[in-house]
Amino acid sequence: MGQLDALEITVLAEDSVPYESRLSGQHGISYLVEAFKNGHKVNVLVDVGQNPQGLLHNMEQLKVDPASIDMVVLTHCHYDHTKGLAAVLSRIGKDNVPVVAHPSLFRLNFVTRPYLMHVGVMNGDQPDEVVKNGGRLFLVSEPLELMEGLITSGEIERTTDFEEVGIPLYTLANGRIEADQMKDDLALIANVAGKGLVIVSGCSHAGIVNICRQAIKLTGVEKIEGILGGFHLVGSGPERISKTASALEDLRPAWIAAGHCTGFEAEVVLKNVLNDRFHHLSSGNVYTV
Repeated sequence: MGQLDALEITVLAEDSVPYESRLSGQHGISYLVEAFKNGHKVNVLVDVGQNPQGLLHNMEQLKVDPASIDMVVLTHCHYDHTKGLAAVLSRIGKDNVPVVAHPSLFRLNFVTRPYLMHVGVMNGDQPDEVVKNGGRLFLVSEPLELMEGLITSGEIERTTDFEEVGIPLYTLANGRIEADQMKDDLALIANVAGKGLVIVSGCSHAGIVNICRQAIKLTGVEKIEGILGGFHLVGSGPERISKTASALEDLRPAWIAAGHCTGFEAEVVLKNVLNDRFHHLSSGNVYTV
């Protein structure tokens, strides 16, 4: 895998906001990933949260012009990462904007607790609306190079014995109900010269440790500079949280930034294990590598 010269990640939307901030919080996540290589800069919008008005407000506050977005990566199907995609593409205002996601992104994905509810991509953001508003769908299950030094993970190999999807999710296949293992869960992987890997996750339904292991396997790079995203440990028991924190510490990242669906208990454990290397993810945070 090639290397980027530099990388900057801005959290455009997340569940929390800094003290006395003018930014809006929402249950969801969205990042601007700015990748630099040989004088070229590529702006990647990773996920769009679930409130396009809130996202666009934060972009305005953070002085991010929607028209500067070159491509979109969707980490998985859930509404809190995909809702308003068509509206955001409309504001980007370009034709053939690559929208990279897994081929199963638009499937029915639902829960039955507290009641039957679809939680995947919503009406208004289906493929025809994406294309109508300027998107060009790249639906691929394999890793995809976005530029030299920046790739998507493709489907994540599940290798740990303590990680699972996180919540009971279902889909339909030939009229029958099946447990949904979230095969569409993917991450963005950057390899930065002199630093190592930066791994950007949405909700880590595949397991954040599995995601990191896949990043190392794909790139051949063992040094991890940073890991950020939602780790979907909210509601998890102490054993899984402890094993996750221990496995992440074994990877020896320079820093970890977690929030969204990670959960307070898990963040406390991660902070105790990683000390100053752990950061709480929040709207407006900027990570420069």
